[in-house]
This record gives sequence, structure tokens and C-alpha cells, in this order.
Amino acid sequence: MMNQDVCPKCGLPKDLCICEEVAKESQKVTIRVNRRRYGKEVTVVDGMDGGDIDLDELARFLKSRLACGGTVKDSMIELQGQHKARVREMLISKGFSPGQIKVV
Repeated sequence: MMNQDVCPKCGLPKDLCICEEVAKESQKVTIRVNRRRYGKEVTVVDGMDGGDIDLDELARFLKSRLACGGTVKDSMIELQGQHKARVREMLISKGFSPGQIKVV
């Protein structure tokens, strides 16, 4: 008899699940700025391969804090503008390991 409120990966109740925190610490995140047409800059956050991280929620958080537009494409977050340093600090505040974040 399996309880529906238990995470299938870690076996803990859903409200105590640590899968996302463990996934955040093990990611090798790269932050870089690409130049698009007409000289527009786009900050790209790449390397978050784990399925336990909600990229849409993280992109929504970054876009609201940076007051910019953006999207999630192919497991990458693209933010309009040049935000390398601020994105790094925000990812650290969200629980990502500072040693695993590489700014290019």
C-alpha cells in the first residue's frame, strides 16, 4: 500500500523531499552572454541537466528579480540583457553550490 504523498526517488514525504536540493548542489552551471542580432545581449544559464530542477519556476524567479524578459529553451534559461554577476548571486541564494557556477 503506497502512500501518494511520498517522493518516489528519495522515499521521503513530499513536503520533506530533498531531491531538488541535492540536484542543485551537483549541477555544473555555466553563465555566459551571447550577442544576438542588432547587438542585443542575452544571458544564457546552461548546465542544469537534472530533471529535479524546475527550470520554468527558476526562470520565472530570475526574470522577476532582474525585471527582464526571457525563456527556457533546450534545458537552458535565456534572459534578455547582460546579467552575469547578478544571476550568479541569485543562483547561490537559491541553493546552488558556488564552486559549481562558472561565469564565462
